[in-house]
Amino acid sequence: MASAHAIAAAPGRHRERGRIDDASRVAVLATAALCLLPLLLQMPAGLAVLVAVTAIVMAAVSWRRPMPGPLRLLLVLALIGTVMTMTSFSFGRDTGCALLAAMIAAKPSETYTLRDARSLLGFALFAPFATFLLDQGPLSLLLAMGASLAVLVTLQRLADVEAGDPGGAPLSWRRLVAVGRLCAIGLPLALAAFWLFPRLGSPLWGIPDRVLARPGLSDSMRPGEWVDLMADDTPTLRVKFFGATPPTSQMYWRGPVLWDFDGREWTQPRWLRGLPPATVEPATRGWDYEIEVEPTDNRLLVSLDLLRAAPDGSRLAVDHSLFSPRSLTSLTRWRMQSAPPARYDADLGAVLRGRALALPEGFNPRTRALAEQWRRDAGADDAAIVRRALDWIQREFAYTLTTPLLGRHSTDEFLFDYKAGFCEHFSGSFVVLMRSAGIPARVVTGYTGGYYNRIGDYWLVRRSDAHAWAEVWLQGRGWVRVDPTAAVAPERIYDTLADRAPGAGGLLGGLANVTPALELGDWLRRGWNDFVLGFDADRQRRLLKPMGIERLEPRQMILLFALAASIAVLWMAWLSHRGERERDPLLRAWHRLDRRYTRLGLGRVASETVGDWNRRVAAARPDLAPELNELSQRFVEWRYAGTQAGPGGPQRLRDLIRALRRHRPRPQRIPGEHR
Repeated sequence: MASAHAIAAAPGRHRERGRIDDASRVAVLATAALCLLPLLLQMPAGLAVLVAVTAIVMAAVSWRRPMPGPLRLLLVLALIGTVMTMTSFSFGRDTGCALLAAMIAAKPSETYTLRDARSLLGFALFAPFATFLLDQGPLSLLLAMGASLAVLVTLQRLADVEAGDPGGAPLSWRRLVAVGRLCAIGLPLALAAFWLFPRLGSPLWGIPDRVLARPGLSDSMRPGEWVDLMADDTPTLRVKFFGATPPTSQMYWRGPVLWDFDGREWTQPRWLRGLPPATVEPATRGWDYEIEVEPTDNRLLVSLDLLRAAPDGSRLAVDHSLFSPRSLTSLTRWRMQSAPPARYDADLGAVLRGRALALPEGFNPRTRALAEQWRRDAGADDAAIVRRALDWIQREFAYTLTTPLLGRHSTDEFLFDYKAGFCEHFSGSFVVLMRSAGIPARVVTGYTGGYYNRIGDYWLVRRSDAHAWAEVWLQGRGWVRVDPTAAVAPERIYDTLADRAPGAGGLLGGLANVTPALELGDWLRRGWNDFVLGFDADRQRRLLKPMGIERLEPRQMILLFALAASIAVLWMAWLSHRGERERDPLLRAWHRLDRRYTRLGLGRVASETVGDWNRRVAAARPDLAPELNELSQRFVEWRYAGTQAGPGGPQRLRDLIRALRRHRPRPQRIPGEHR
């Protein structure tokens, strides 16, 4: 018996020392690619293409013979240098994930043995887990789960190869069932950990920020840079109102306020964040709402104009721009109250007034001359100058996204030469014109409007809703919102975001924005946010509220988790012991055959030889004897007659295992019984 085991194990040892078969190698490489996929989807396009091409080239070049070590080292160093160059030699979460993906892409160049294959699969599993550092959406989870299952299936194939039974196709039904069983064993413990493992209200340590920022609002604005942002339809926030809802025309979602202008770029002074918010007298009772903010990797928040007080965990600057003390790397929710102002900072201080009038020297002389003329015409009437500017925009200006790159005197070129642009051109030029006339003014960035989701009863604001407007300071009223872009006459709106939507001009253009599909898809995403991403420490403590337990204390939560985890571990131990796996694939198939006969009352007794068992089955069921005798003889010859070393041994072993698996003894029919 020992010699038979040694002979049966020999093919596995030979394979461990030598190359794995081509089919198994293809399965390993395909599985590693599945692991890389969710991570590549979260990386910048250039980096993702670089990693994908590297993986394909490495696998192709080293398919038949190993790549020389020095060459492999040189390529790896070049790959690392390229990744660091593309991320400006700055380290962050995205840089680390890109380097991880690059190392996994280079690994196929040294994958030849079973040990190499298992090593590649182990490293590849880090990729889907690293994806959650960049995105926690449902698509990332599904791809990560699919990749993890593929790794388990491929590892099972490698185990079969090591035991001398490749077992046909990598995705055989037998392997899928086995992997599903393994997942079912561990599922209770995973659920217990997710729902009951005590969560911290805030993390003990932080993770690095991204190096390459996500598209979105920032604390600066320069002409032309918003085109890509305004063409991005991905969600940025969802808003749920409690009670009254403002008209869409009044939905101005206030973000960073820009004060400083250097002739080309508008920026927000950081020191203003340390000043207390200016005094506001609300005109109405206002609105109560909750904002769900998608991750942005910066600290900027938005609120409905004008926020009454900063929500817990945030700070309100003097200009009522809102920001978080920590980067928004995950989904967050904020309960807010806002109201339109009757008077806003009516007593503007000298320092802020000077900041709101400052202009760089040597820029936009034509705008300065026009503003000085208007000031002489209007006298002390600031409101008249504002109305005159809006009337001018309505008569002569057009809205379009197709704009040339402006030069040194950008405001002069926009107001007197082109007279066409979009919100950042209108707002920035309007503020320069007002300041040139001696009126304090500033640029406000954020979003406008939103899309009402009837299924979920909430408002969706997308990045394409990004907008910039102006605020001017008028005596007795304080800061007043002025939107110069809205003053453009409808007949002179030439090029809009709808015109640039994918497929807008084609036969299928209308299908991209089908309202029910948009509402349903985003409603499902919001449900995911609420059910999974929004399950924080506070919701965990209120988990048993429907059962009458108002709030779980930390000690109670620990005890509950310990109880659930203990039950899950006992479940795992019982199932593992019940289904202990025989390593030899031939013995596994033989034991399964024995269990099938046991269900008919004809199972082999431990003290019985194979021949005695066959004779007993033949006496009880003559119809089963021929096939069972033939299978038993082949099994005995393979196990004890030393036929493994003969020609075609592996193929005969596979044929025997398949025959043992296919054999199904039928129950004996009783005479006169109807089917």
